[in-house]
Amino acid sequence: MSAAGSLLAVLPAASVLLLTVATKPRGVDPVSPSRLAAVRAALVAGAYAVLVVEVLGALHALTRPAFVAAWLLFLLATATAVGLRWRRETPAAEVPAATSRRVPVGAAVTAGGGPETSVPLADRGPAGGRDATPVPTGEVRAGLRRAAEIWRTASRGERLLAGGIGGLVLLELLVALLAEPNNFDSQTYHLPKVEHWVAQGDLDFWPTAIHRQVTIPPGAEYLLLHLRLLTGGDALHNLVQWAAGVLCLLVAARITAQLGGGRRAQLITAFVLASTPMVVLQATSTQTDLVCAAWVACAATLVLDGLRRRTGWGTLLGLGAATGLTAVTKTSGLIAVGPLLVLWGLAQLRLALADRAPAARRVRPVAPVARVVGGSALILVVAALVVGPFLTRVTAEFGHPLGPPRLRESIPMERHDPASILVNALRIGHTAFDTPLAPLRSASADAIIEGADVIGVDPQDRAITFGREVFPVPAWYPDEDRVAFPIAGALALLGALAALVRPRRLDPGQVGPLRSYAVVVLTTVLLHTAMLKWQPWGNRLLLYALVLAVPLAGLWLDALLRRHASPEPGVTAGRRSVATVATVAVLATSALAGVLALSYGFPRRLVGSGSVFTTSDWDTRFLRRPQWADEFRWAAAAVRDSGARRIGLVEQNDNWEYPWWLLLRQPDGGSPELVSLQSVLPERPPADPASVDAIVCTGSQPACAKLVPAGWRLEFRGYVGYALPPAR
Repeated sequence: MSAAGSLLAVLPAASVLLLTVATKPRGVDPVSPSRLAAVRAALVAGAYAVLVVEVLGALHALTRPAFVAAWLLFLLATATAVGLRWRRETPAAEVPAATSRRVPVGAAVTAGGGPETSVPLADRGPAGGRDATPVPTGEVRAGLRRAAEIWRTASRGERLLAGGIGGLVLLELLVALLAEPNNFDSQTYHLPKVEHWVAQGDLDFWPTAIHRQVTIPPGAEYLLLHLRLLTGGDALHNLVQWAAGVLCLLVAARITAQLGGGRRAQLITAFVLASTPMVVLQATSTQTDLVCAAWVACAATLVLDGLRRRTGWGTLLGLGAATGLTAVTKTSGLIAVGPLLVLWGLAQLRLALADRAPAARRVRPVAPVARVVGGSALILVVAALVVGPFLTRVTAEFGHPLGPPRLRESIPMERHDPASILVNALRIGHTAFDTPLAPLRSASADAIIEGADVIGVDPQDRAITFGREVFPVPAWYPDEDRVAFPIAGALALLGALAALVRPRRLDPGQVGPLRSYAVVVLTTVLLHTAMLKWQPWGNRLLLYALVLAVPLAGLWLDALLRRHASPEPGVTAGRRSVATVATVAVLATSALAGVLALSYGFPRRLVGSGSVFTTSDWDTRFLRRPQWADEFRWAAAAVRDSGARRIGLVEQNDNWEYPWWLLLRQPDGGSPELVSLQSVLPERPPADPASVDAIVCTGSQPACAKLVPAGWRLEFRGYVGYALPPAR
């Protein structure tokens, strides 16, 4: 990455920071206003990034100058918004305290700053308050003073939790910056997708043997495309997932506060999530699961804002953006967004009817219903603007918005009878809760297999099992694609059950929101197991549901500590001690799991073989398949030495393509001309082998040999091969 690229990468970061200041709620703060501002900024910036790609792609202008101009324009707009806000609020700061403008208690604000019509949830955490406050001034200084006061008043345990979270996040940032992208799927389709766009200058589909390059939603890759064009390389690609991980922590803590959790509960929530190995490993990756989870969490926190106050236009736009960004990133996230929007609609309808109750004789009930229907329509329209262009291209190409039949049938469940769903749920649960205890894993897997036979379901049935995979598989090892989350998962499940059955023990003032949110979480998990087949990599697909559920774990643990620390009747000192020790032990074990994942996780780690400190950049890319590193270099060197300009690709559906884009890049840094000699897209014929100057192959040598023109020399070494025409 060049120095200019590093400077240009600051444009999106600076824009988001300014946007956070510009969108912070004014007047009486809702729950955790700073975190709400971060949510708003992320949604606006995310939607803008997606729309920029779509618009410039339609104009065949996916170029560095165009993207620089787009971000300079956005930076100017956000700076202007901050300046206008500062000018509006400065006079209020100069008014003496006795006459300083205050907003009445009970008023709330929309994303655009306008009033809403009901009392907001009280912020019982460190970032908000119940009392009326003057219009904020000197936000940076005030924020620093507030942070210092929070740290001064925090208990030793809260400081340990905060320090642990900060330490994990900073170490993840270090790994994300030092490690080269080396995720398996990224080598196959995430990053090649980005390179095809750069080479073409547009978003048109291309002939390819890897259908996932064009059929899988590209939202996360759109974000990578911005970094690719701004920096000229992939050095900062891991930061997209890292930033998504930070956003997940902030939003999960805010959800905890919205459900009644104080500072300790919020810190416990963030700590459990931050130390979950799947989160730790994904936060340094170019996968897409944390990005999806972040958009789902943003939708959830905005929905919870709507449980006790009418939703303003700004929040409606935010919900639409969150829905669209989820859909364009990973459609499985809609399994959670759907129930969340239903909850929002019911809450808004209840509030609207309650507001009309005194005038029921004079006002028809259709008016509040129409308001909710109109708000719902606006959410869907905004979502369609974000995801619609991609779905339109997919529909035009395959005749279906969800892509070709092979995609629609490979991941979704093909049987929906209760017995099949039960078996699928048990297998997904077994993989998600896996531990290093091999006897426990074997015993529980055998029980599931035998139980499936009893109720007449084949546990390896292709209709409920992805591809040719066989249940069970070990999932405890800290591998970014499949690592289990038994601690966080168990705590989340216990928290959801507690919120559903005994919500008063968590917070007597939040019975309705707690039960409603728990129903949404459990519904999401049930829908996930009913709609998606079991697969060895299914744990990462569940990440969005885990992020959604962890706030209930934080609330439950905090309530357990609070209840057993108080001298309630029937609670002995021994029980209080046991509860405290058990909670501390669970949190310590979670911390150990997170540290081990960061230290020894695969395929990026701090210490040991393959450490980011001791492994070369090229070898880091191939930690999944070390034997391929020299093979790719060998073939690429031969092709470069031949002077070939137009190069044909021969590969299978799960082969690595991205190394060719790196090794065959032009001397000036431009994209190589790579064309596929195979195509799974009926309307996109492959290139003629006779039209290329050289051929590079991965995977099957016989498949490659079939496409090599007669008289060409074919060389193969293990996984990689190349073919050149006879010397002229």
